[in-house]
Amino acid sequence: MNRIQMDKGFLRRFAPDARYLIGVSGGRDSVALLHWLLERGYKKLIVCHLDHQLRGTSSGRDARFVEKLASQCDVDLEMGRANVRALAAKQKMSIEAAAREARYKFFAQVAKQRRTQTIFVGHHADDLVETFLINLFRGSGTTGLGAMREISKRRVDDVDLTVVRPFLGIWRSEIDEYIAAQQLKFREDESNKDLAALRNRIRRRVIPYLEKILGRNIRQSILRAAMIAADEENWIEDQLPDATDVDLAAGASSAEAALAVAKLRELPIALQRREILKWLRTRKITNVGFDIVEDVRSLLDHDARVAKINLPQDRHVRRRAGKIFIE
Repeated sequence: MNRIQMDKGFLRRFAPDARYLIGVSGGRDSVALLHWLLERGYKKLIVCHLDHQLRGTSSGRDARFVEKLASQCDVDLEMGRANVRALAAKQKMSIEAAAREARYKFFAQVAKQRRTQTIFVGHHADDLVETFLINLFRGSGTTGLGAMREISKRRVDDVDLTVVRPFLGIWRSEIDEYIAAQQLKFREDESNKDLAALRNRIRRRVIPYLEKILGRNIRQSILRAAMIAADEENWIEDQLPDATDVDLAAGASSAEAALAVAKLRELPIALQRREILKWLRTRKITNVGFDIVEDVRSLLDHDARVAKINLPQDRHVRRRAGKIFIE
């Protein structure tokens, strides 16, 4: 009996008789997760499948496979389509980033329609290790290094999704064992072998190379570092003071809040960065990196001559009358 079958403690926070969404691509991870949850009494699952239109006729076969799977499991199904290549070109982002954005937008739409804001996804320990390395190589701070968590919040449009990753401490090899033991059918995604994708190069080239030259398995150590970073980030976020300036009584929402320059200046630099990052994400600014955060932080300088910062998607941050806001 492997750990996937034995581990029941993680789900105690989520009652089996409630309604939840589950992201199912048709691949081994999501198929294993669907089976695992059903075995534990989660009968009100709503399978969510988005056709990214990236793999030609294979995408259609994936959709038909998931449709049949949902029927066999006697669970509800919601399906959608998105032209991810067009979205990536329009937003000037990678295919992976565009696919993720389209996927969560679809999840949020279904969550709103079905009146449930919790979604289970099949990310596992290898995904966490790969994400940690990608963010490390991009120069992320601890916010990025601890970005993938067992339970996290993600605001999409006007929906606050709770994203649950029960397999985050489970390795890909253990999922393979579970799939074999339960004799589960799944769809193989051939794009996982495409080395043009950064994640695939990390998985198939970088990690094996590092393990070869270091002479040991590094994944467990990276997993531990990522989980420590996530725990510390959770605590810091809870302690983060509010540096926004908004009149909620006047009908403004927290998402419309401006940053108060005076409040931000009182914070240590590390907390200034975190508050700015949190604020930008709340305002639906995507692809926020260190440079953007620092550009916005430069507006706090008493001697700053520039009062306008360019953002992705033709948006801008301005400082005026002691406030920093987006237009």
